Amino acid sequence: MVTMYGYALGVTAAATAAATAYARRGQATKTTATAEFRRFQLSFLLVYYICMTADWLQGPYVYALYASYGFSKHDIAVLFVGGFGASMVFGTFVGAAADRLGRRRLCLLYCILYILSCATKHARDYWVLMLGRILGGVATSLLFSSFESWMVCEHNARGHDAASLSETFSLMYFGNSLCAIMAGMVAEAAADAVKLTPLSGIWHYGGYCSPFDLSALCLVIGFALISATWGENYGNTSKAADLSNCSSLEKPLNSMKKDARILLIGVIVSLFEGSMYIFVFNWTPSLSSKQTDTPPFGFIFAIFMVACMGGSSLFSILVGTMPAESMLRYVFIVAAMALAVPTLTPDPILTLGGMCVFEACVGMYWPAIGTVKSQESDASSSVVPEETRATIYNIFRVPLNAVVLAVLLNHMDVGTAFTICAIMLVCCGVAQTMLFAKMSKATVDVSQKLMSSEESAGFISSTGSDKDY
Repeated sequence: MVTMYGYALGVTAAATAAATAYARRGQATKTTATAEFRRFQLSFLLVYYICMTADWLQGPYVYALYASYGFSKHDIAVLFVGGFGASMVFGTFVGAAADRLGRRRLCLLYCILYILSCATKHARDYWVLMLGRILGGVATSLLFSSFESWMVCEHNARGHDAASLSETFSLMYFGNSLCAIMAGMVAEAAADAVKLTPLSGIWHYGGYCSPFDLSALCLVIGFALISATWGENYGNTSKAADLSNCSSLEKPLNSMKKDARILLIGVIVSLFEGSMYIFVFNWTPSLSSKQTDTPPFGFIFAIFMVACMGGSSLFSILVGTMPAESMLRYVFIVAAMALAVPTLTPDPILTLGGMCVFEACVGMYWPAIGTVKSQESDASSSVVPEETRATIYNIFRVPLNAVVLAVLLNHMDVGTAFTICAIMLVCCGVAQTMLFAKMSKATVDVSQKLMSSEESAGFISSTGSDKDY
């Protein structure tokens, strides 16, 4: 069994290395980035990697910490529901606050909320831990909306081109996979360094609390770097205007009603990312049920992250030959077939292979959907309106969290869960095909409008010249 996973890691690592080398070799010819752009890109990516590392340090040990405190599986499930529910309920409102109060401020708030969430992990008290889950749910909403919104707004405000934006998205998620692998190894070493020890009353230290302490340290560093290196930007052009109405959803909802492309993006984000979270909860029991021995879960996690890195590099290669909105159609269909494999065969090798392919699709999805959400819909604006970008991103997460909660609360078996995921991914492919058609039509309409304007200008110039003659 160990040999099987060793071969799997070798194959995925070799494929990822080849794709990465090819992608990076061609990167210099795709974009001619200025020194100013590289400084901006580095200032964002450094903070993003640190803040994502803080998130990855926590992920593998949340369940294990609750179990070490003696809570039952049902109690732990309710704690997880509390986190997803908080993200669903409060996420939309903090997104609106980011657009009006400033994305930089809300990125700083992310650091504060997550630090507080880490502090609650030291308490062997159910309601203190529930508070931590709620704080973590709100913080996660900020992580997956405010950071990207700040970067896209800043990128456009500085006049950088679309090819450079795609490169930044690719580096974001390629580096994110590296952070995940590193965080997993560091967190495991920290958790084993000192046993979980009572300190005073309900408070403990060491053991599975240690990765959360490292996460808090990363968040402190992230907070300092954001404060020192980032400027503020807003969705609302009037900046501090109408702060009393920061929770208003009327404008972003109207935008979604008027532009079907925004609604389709929301459907795609909710279904794909919902299937991704369902996969996260179910890959462990799926592999365990097909083997007599306990699989090396940490090793398997590393394999998945390497596959995800390979997907990010593959996006960098393909984005030069086809637009991201076209690429995603194939990504979703391949992902659906990959997650259908565990439901069709008991073979652990084929199951692991299907899961690795799905993770590669995840690696392609993140930079591709980021590019689609931020690309221009006409000569002056993005598909997702800049003034309500963070709000709309968080609205997308409401049905996403609802889907995950529905699966968690219904205690579905692994086969049923993966079947639902495959169906959701097929629906993503259909929605993406519709979105591709609408975006292609919009591009043609803009081109025709520009040509018409140029012809009119030429005609006016010509008649003026004739009159002068």
